[in-house]
Amino acid sequence: MANSSNISDFVAEQERIRRERDIYRDLLRLGAREAIEPFLTEALALLVRITGARRGYIELIEDRAADGAPRFYMAQGFYDEDVEAARAAISRGIIAEAIASGRTIVTESASRDPRFLGRGSVRKNRTEAVLCAPIGSLPPLGVVYLQDRDPGGPFSKDDRSLAEEFAQHLTAFADRLLARHHRLEAEDPTLPARRKLRAEGVVGRSKALARVLDQLALVAAIDVGVLITGPSGTGKTQLAHVIHMSSPRAARPFIEQNCGALPEHLIESELFGALQGAHSTATRRIEGRVAAAEGGTLFLDEIADLPLVAQAKLLQLLQSKEYFPLGASRAVKADVRIIAATNADLKERVARKTFREDLYYRLDVLPIRVPALTERREDIALLASHGIERAAQAYSIPHLALSTLAVRAVEAIEWPGNVRELVNRIHAAALRAAGEGANYIERRHIFPDDGERPNDHLTYQDETRRFQKQLVARRLDEAGWNISETATRLDISRAHLYNLINAFGLERKKP
Repeated sequence: MANSSNISDFVAEQERIRRERDIYRDLLRLGAREAIEPFLTEALALLVRITGARRGYIELIEDRAADGAPRFYMAQGFYDEDVEAARAAISRGIIAEAIASGRTIVTESASRDPRFLGRGSVRKNRTEAVLCAPIGSLPPLGVVYLQDRDPGGPFSKDDRSLAEEFAQHLTAFADRLLARHHRLEAEDPTLPARRKLRAEGVVGRSKALARVLDQLALVAAIDVGVLITGPSGTGKTQLAHVIHMSSPRAARPFIEQNCGALPEHLIESELFGALQGAHSTATRRIEGRVAAAEGGTLFLDEIADLPLVAQAKLLQLLQSKEYFPLGASRAVKADVRIIAATNADLKERVARKTFREDLYYRLDVLPIRVPALTERREDIALLASHGIERAAQAYSIPHLALSTLAVRAVEAIEWPGNVRELVNRIHAAALRAAGEGANYIERRHIFPDDGERPNDHLTYQDETRRFQKQLVARRLDEAGWNISETATRLDISRAHLYNLINAFGLERKKP
């Protein structure tokens, strides 16, 4: 019996040591986070896991919005699809008590605890086991809230100790991240425009992006047509949505139509609708995109691919706010705003007579050009981090940071497909790294096929990167790896050349 007891104690002690090791390893990973939202997401997931809580909530209270709500918070395990609704449903009374007292609150059943019987939120949610710990001492920097254990019962003394110790570790991390956030905000040229827009999903702090957002803020409140131009993959659709959501039409529909995605003989009826029998496929009355967007915004992507007949009808709509569905003899009034986008040169299309000149000038009243990713390199690391966060949420994988070399690689390498290509690469890299159980996303996770894919399977982006790598390597060899001379020959800075060397993994050949 004694031996059996000793073995059980030994196994329990080993399990405790393993658990503590895993927790501290996860804490070290948390400490490497550079943005508040992914930090909160991962911290809450970790705390819920180690305490066995069914639901969790974390917030930082140091910085609040104008309505008093925290700017930085995260909920897990609440069934509301909207996180904002989940936050509002949480027992604010218990959290307020923990914040005011600076002490941890533990109760087996909040709904039966005399301290909280008068709290409406406790009664409404029938709150049972709760563990709520402040982050930091008075005044607390934030709070962690855990509710209902799995498989039931109260939170234990060990759970409380773990939560309190964890919260204390979070204090230094959260304080650093908030300080960094405020510093970046002070240096962020996009902030003035962001305060006028609903542009939460637009990532970046570059001057090039700030100029675009300034233009969006100008056109959002003016009910005129807008033409958005720029290379493919730069986010033109997202910016069109920002204009709509920041305009007086925000509560009405936002309807999108890719003008190059439909056969030419169907585009008119798809846009403007058709009466029954107007053409061979109109077996019933067809409501077009214009009618669907009534009171709101119609976004016409790839406007350069719109056939000339449909261009004439669009011009009539812009000029008179009226249009004729196919087969109709009477015009239909329309209250709709048109936003168009293209990556083509419309002036060149006008010269070729494939795009109407009068329609071009009607659309080009307040043009907005979206810069390529090469024009806003300082945003690349932020876009990559945002891509990692989205991948973690979409695929339920750990939120992994980019290694230093991976950051240099994505910043130095050209991205012909712009933001779309970068984000797709980052999503795939996050999945590869998570599948390996890696601690960081490395360059090999982002570019796993470099030098391995057969030539006939190379994409345009792969070919571009391969050409860049070969060019830089050749110029380095020609200059005997003299960095200054090579940078001069390539007409780039020494710093950018060093980044390219690291990004491509180039090494000087041994004699």
